[in-house]
Amino acid sequence: MHKIHVFIVILLLWSASVAQNQISGKITDQEQRPLAGANVFLPELNIGVISNQNGDYFISQLPNGKFKLRISYIGYENAIRTVVLNHSDVKMDVTLKITPLEAEEIVVSGGYNATQHENAIKIDILKLDNRTNRTTPNFMEELTDIPGVDMISKGAGVSKPVIRGLAMNDILVLNNGVRYENYQYSDHHPLGIEEFGVENVEVIKGPASLLYGSDAIGGVINFIKEKPVPPGTLKADYHLDLFSNSLGVVQDFGIKGAGQNLFGGSRFGYKSHADYLQGGGDYVPNSRFNEVSVQADGGYMNRVGVFKLFYDYNCQKLGLAEEDAVEEIAARGRKNEIWYQQFNNHLLSSQNKLFLKRCKLEVNAARQSSDLIHYTGKNIKEIAMNLATLTYEAKLYLPSTEQSEYIVGIQGMNQVNQNFGNAEVILLPDARAANYSAFVLLQRTFYNKLKLQTGARYDYKKISTESVGNPDDSDYRAALDKTYGSSSSSFGATYNLSEKLLLRTNFAAAYRTPNLAELTSNGEHELRYEIGNALLIPQKAYETDFSLHYHLRNFTVDLACFYNDINHYIYITPTNDTTADGVPIYRYKQSDAHLHGGEAGIHYHPKNMEWLHLKSTYSTVIGKRENGDFLPFIPASKWRCEIIAERKNLSILQNAYAKAASTTAFKQDHPAPDEEATPGFMLIDIGVGGDIYIGRQLLSISIAVNNLFDKKYIDHLSTLKEVGFCNPGRNVAVSLNILFGSN
Repeated sequence: MHKIHVFIVILLLWSASVAQNQISGKITDQEQRPLAGANVFLPELNIGVISNQNGDYFISQLPNGKFKLRISYIGYENAIRTVVLNHSDVKMDVTLKITPLEAEEIVVSGGYNATQHENAIKIDILKLDNRTNRTTPNFMEELTDIPGVDMISKGAGVSKPVIRGLAMNDILVLNNGVRYENYQYSDHHPLGIEEFGVENVEVIKGPASLLYGSDAIGGVINFIKEKPVPPGTLKADYHLDLFSNSLGVVQDFGIKGAGQNLFGGSRFGYKSHADYLQGGGDYVPNSRFNEVSVQADGGYMNRVGVFKLFYDYNCQKLGLAEEDAVEEIAARGRKNEIWYQQFNNHLLSSQNKLFLKRCKLEVNAARQSSDLIHYTGKNIKEIAMNLATLTYEAKLYLPSTEQSEYIVGIQGMNQVNQNFGNAEVILLPDARAANYSAFVLLQRTFYNKLKLQTGARYDYKKISTESVGNPDDSDYRAALDKTYGSSSSSFGATYNLSEKLLLRTNFAAAYRTPNLAELTSNGEHELRYEIGNALLIPQKAYETDFSLHYHLRNFTVDLACFYNDINHYIYITPTNDTTADGVPIYRYKQSDAHLHGGEAGIHYHPKNMEWLHLKSTYSTVIGKRENGDFLPFIPASKWRCEIIAERKNLSILQNAYAKAASTTAFKQDHPAPDEEATPGFMLIDIGVGGDIYIGRQLLSISIAVNNLFDKKYIDHLSTLKEVGFCNPGRNVAVSLNILFGSN
């Protein structure tokens, strides 16, 4: 072993001594005028610079390899170039084209650093802009701007993503590429990731088990952290949000800096919301929630590679608006004292890339700890569990060309669930789980128009539990010992029929193994008594999707359709029985199911009014079991329209904007057996904002009104309709963002 360590050290030192690369050039517009302040960024290396007054840029001390270089400037198309470095001094001048449309971005969730149009898997991006986002206390609501994405909500504090009709354990959530584990099996549990320090959100709609394993059967949501500042700079920011509907206050403060090789930062966030108001003005008892979060990161980059370390902590206290709580809450408030759930989440992750001649090795690991505690009264714990998770992976990027990419990798996960604190209910037993997998991913381009991507994966999972109670008890649970072996694969293609028209198709075979809750639950959880099923077997999904993208300089159209056939779909359903206390009993079952639907989107700028944005999207999905019953948590079809007017300079405001949006939800008249049909509704939102310089200090301000006419409505995916409450009414949001160290 000692000899191996010595060999690795020598290899790394040798790589550092031979790789001497740099990139330089000039950024200009179409009139060959220099663009000062253009952002030049290498996402894979986590390094970037800003062009100077002459439009010149220079990046040095780079390793050998093939990288994507992104050049961006507000109001211009992103220029994305592939750079191959091999003891190179690359000169790359770039001319940017003016465009009123959103620019194509580099995405990382598809396995490669590639542009959105290059990837065989369609990946949508939501940019979190402090000027125009954060208009609602519910961060998850921002993601529903992406067609095909919806949310299950239990008030503003608790929400879960839904992608094309699938949710909970059928959707994999990533925190900056790290699998996020925090008891996501229940619709009563929160997403667990907040907007603090997040720059972009990437969404894969459809199976992605090939890359990520179990739980990616319906899609992936990856929350990408903010990139570091350019070398030699130090910046900070403060953000304040005020919400009228929930009397909410949100604050976060961040600071980050970078030297020639070192970079890092930290961020602190705070949220406090009182019980929210329904349309019409009545408050929803115990819908209050509070949160504190801390983040820190650091990294080192040189010619050998990039080494990054991240730490995330958040403590969420979320009120439970249930029948028992409603009876005990006498007045509107914001402090959590009774009938609430608390999540304490710690995540420490290490992400590293080594550049070894023509190969690249990526080695990542993460340690997570998540406490879930249900309080019924002051300091009375109904449920108390801790889930400890270790994830790790190694991916080797084999020698490639501009036309090809090859990846082989291994991944693993070990989990331990433990009950603690002498809680009243043991909903899930103490348990251990381990998962090991290997995969290969291949991608090749033909004739500069056709890109093919394929791959295969195999997973082995073992789960074992301890017994609960005594064999003579009615609620006794015997120890469980299960193993599963699952395979997945995919084949996709993108074809540039012309410079303006892109076609994409993908077929994926994915899987999901039963989780601990589905196998072993036996206890009261929220408003029902849940009983697991130890005989459940893995779900298997086979999805085919097709999409089309067409764009002109001032006009884009996106169309997509899909069909997802799921064998052994796992769901929880009510029985006709109740407990001795009258609590309805629910059991986990499975049957074959299928989902189909699609999305459409249009973005238009009138030629003579390119300051005007006109957007419209539509999404629909239908899901049925083999017996003809509809699946639960299928969102209503929705049509969204938005109009945005922008002016670069408006009196004292810079980058000023005004917007109005409408959301129309159609009647959801195909509910699951334990659901009720939901009438349609229409909501109107408006907002204005811009930037102001006070001296050299930049301030961004915005005012937005959601549900302008205080509509009283119930979304089909709101679990509060079980207790007779509606969604939030009118909300006025005021935001202030201060950037320190800005030019």
